[in-house]
Amino acid sequence: MTVYHMKRFIKTDQDKAQLIAFIQNQSKPITVTIEQGIIGKRSLDQNKLQRLWINELAEQGDMTAEEYRAFCKLHFGVPILRSENERFCQLYDKKVKWRSYADKLEFMAEPFDFPVTRLMTTKQHKQYLDAIYVHYTGLGFRLTDPENLWSDDEKFN
Repeated sequence: MTVYHMKRFIKTDQDKAQLIAFIQNQSKPITVTIEQGIIGKRSLDQNKLQRLWINELAEQGDMTAEEYRAFCKLHFGVPILRSENERFCQLYDKKVKWRSYADKLEFMAEPFDFPVTRLMTTKQHKQYLDAIYVHYTGLGFRLTDPENLWSDDEKFN
């Protein structure tokens, strides 16, 4: 039996029709889970802002961009996903949680790059970016204000 773990965000009637056709073509038995109102994956603008901030941190601080990225994933991203994504929580707890702090940081960075932000919805990624901004500006770092980059608030909702 083939096991699929798939998530589709249905925004249009065409998206819905494609999902229905996919389900109709599957062999039985199958299990389907549908969640109402889940916001889609993080936006490209959120990704760009995250990368910008990580580079700004590296320019002002004493770590590399990859070290800041790993720190942020571990300290801000993991708690968000552990509280809102049961599958992530189980995997993280099994593979990473019991390890030393140094190992956890290593798992967040290349070459391991434990998936955190790429699993986030736009809402979760906004929480993540907000946490980074509050933490680091509170420590005296200067980060580009996202309000100066984009005027469309929808990109961060």
